[in-house]
Amino acid sequence: MTDAADAADTAATAATADTADTAGTADTGRGARAERERAAPAGAPAEELRAGAGLAGPWLDLVATARRTAAAGLVVGTSGNVSVRVGDLVLVTPSGVPYDRLGPGDTVAVRLDGTQVLGTLTPTSELPMHLAVYRTTGARAVVHTHAVHATAVSTLVTELPLVHYMTAALGGPVRVAPYETYGTDALAERMLEALDGRTGCLLQNHGAVTHGASLDQAYDRTAQLEWMCRLWLTAASVPGRTPSLLSPEEIGRVAEKLSGYGQRPEDTRG
Repeated sequence: MTDAADAADTAATAATADTADTAGTADTGRGARAERERAAPAGAPAEELRAGAGLAGPWLDLVATARRTAAAGLVVGTSGNVSVRVGDLVLVTPSGVPYDRLGPGDTVAVRLDGTQVLGTLTPTSELPMHLAVYRTTGARAVVHTHAVHATAVSTLVTELPLVHYMTAALGGPVRVAPYETYGTDALAERMLEALDGRTGCLLQNHGAVTHGASLDQAYDRTAQLEWMCRLWLTAASVPGRTPSLLSPEEIGRVAEKLSGYGQRPEDTRG
């Protein structure tokens, strides 16, 4: 064990200790590393244990995103879950722990096969869904919520009606995966079918799942999906009126426009 490795571990831990909402004793030096190794599951490779310090930043970003879902009312209590992929490891929220209680010492990391390599808390019960997304797409982050409007829509239709052009931001009409018991491989399979060609879907009588190239993007897609579900429910509730809907062709045209949406590097220069 080298002095450089100890220094890197100390620096990473000190950085997390400065972050608000993550009060606690900072891990430092050789003793902290030994403690992590003792706490890790048996058989975890030494290189993955040493990588724990490098996961501090992504873990804090994950916790911040999870807290955003709660603050926005997209989850209640300990429902919902968030994950982010870092190399060949996946950081994921633990099962049954309120997000406001999570700190830097609560990091949970698993391999793509589900083997836990870091942390003592049990990963979310929906781990099969998260890992299924990472195994089959290029996603770097996944957000699963029990948002009320998204869940309500999942009980009414098999596909979210094309009530707004931002449907294109999720790859096309948002499908509803048939109901399966939570935390099962069967649910993960139904979810993947609904996600085919999409970055978000609804889970019947359950909630919503979105993924993206970053935690921010995955969260934004979840928020957008919830907003569209609320929009359709609001419009459809007007007595005697039926919401106007867009055509699949229009959604395709919008998708092309969205591919060039936003600022380009040359647009932000002087």
